[in-house]
Amino acid sequence: MENNQLKKFTTPMFLNFALGFFGLQFAWQMRIILSGPVTESLGASPFLYGLIWLAGPFTGMVVQPLVGALSDKTVSPFGRRRPYLLGGALIAAIALWIFPNSANIADWIQNLTGIQLPALTALFIAAIMIWVIDACINIAQGPYRALVPDVVPEEQYSIANSYMSLSIGLGSVVAAATAPFLKWAFNYQMSITAQFIMAALAFALAMLWTCITIKEHQTKREELKDVAVAEKQEDTFIDSVKNFFALSPEVSKICLMQFFTWIGVMCLLIFFTQYSVHTIFEVPDLSTVSEEERILFENATLVGTNFSSICFAIFNFICFVVAIPIGVLSAKYTNKKVHIISLLTMILAYLGLAFAKDVKLVAALMGLAGIGWASICALPFAMLSQYIKKGTEGSVMGIFNIFIAGPQVLVCTLVAGFISKCAFSQGADAVNYHWEYAFLIGAVCLALALFVTNTIKEKE
Repeated sequence: MENNQLKKFTTPMFLNFALGFFGLQFAWQMRIILSGPVTESLGASPFLYGLIWLAGPFTGMVVQPLVGALSDKTVSPFGRRRPYLLGGALIAAIALWIFPNSANIADWIQNLTGIQLPALTALFIAAIMIWVIDACINIAQGPYRALVPDVVPEEQYSIANSYMSLSIGLGSVVAAATAPFLKWAFNYQMSITAQFIMAALAFALAMLWTCITIKEHQTKREELKDVAVAEKQEDTFIDSVKNFFALSPEVSKICLMQFFTWIGVMCLLIFFTQYSVHTIFEVPDLSTVSEEERILFENATLVGTNFSSICFAIFNFICFVVAIPIGVLSAKYTNKKVHIISLLTMILAYLGLAFAKDVKLVAALMGLAGIGWASICALPFAMLSQYIKKGTEGSVMGIFNIFIAGPQVLVCTLVAGFISKCAFSQGADAVNYHWEYAFLIGAVCLALALFVTNTIKEKE
């Protein structure tokens, strides 16, 4: 601090600031890519898979607003945000280790107690671990986003969020590409368990580094009084939400934009691995076949999963490459214009994925979608940050997350339910589903988000 003004960040400072988010995204990307194969091997149908995915949005809607508000009020020797960053990362690391070992843990409990457990016990343990992972990621994510207005000058909000987008892209690339690279370079197939352990270490160590190196703005006594007065005026969560929307008429538009955007985004993140395995590589639904047939399709499933990881690596590599240019362009041409163009590229990619069959074309389309992903990870937060009042950063970002988490509930239930009814026969005894329909639904929702974005009036 100099004369109560935050110092401008340099490039090395931004890179250091974004490192913890690299670890967070590493863990979340591993959960996105591999939770489907793990739960399907334990007996989860498409509809059950969608219900298990509800862990993320439900915990996000509850945890982020709560933790965000708590972090605004927290006073400790470790700062306001850092206890939540490190605590969330450490607990998530434990759950990331347990999740792929759910079947072994169920067997261990059965051998220890001598009680015959139900067939779906392992799936139940896996579902609980997904809830824990998602809750802990949300515990860390909200306060991390709140660090931007905490420590970065307002004129650097766009570029700061672009560095967060860069770390999202890089973390996802490393998470998705490590196993396929080892297979290609050394003919070593990294196990799913090993990949989750790698994610646990990345999350915990990267967040620990952030907590050690980032100095939080120490809230002054006068600011604490202002926050206390605001708290008296906001006796309930409803009051907080009312004050959130009272920040500006444009906040409602930004939230509506996020709502439609994240329906579209989750259609890709939730279903792409299943789309790769079952649509591109034509593996039938394995939750309904015998153990012998699962073994028969084991190699094709592995190839499809590795292909999905490669595509996510391409998707996030493009996000990594364009993240900083998007921040620079948005500073020059406004967040709104750059975001509209980025969303348009993602819509075109989705329409292509809905009809593509060639693996090279699918990979190229995922790269095109990565441009939109880079913008989604940065510019909506930069738009909102212009309206945040000092001392309310955590609660505002927590409430804003409702418009990210809420759409996921719709995708997990309505879209997953719709796909589960779009079954068709694949061979004599095999059933498959039209996973590609998710991209058509996603394209429509992204188009609605683009329309809303066009109505937003940004600050000069």
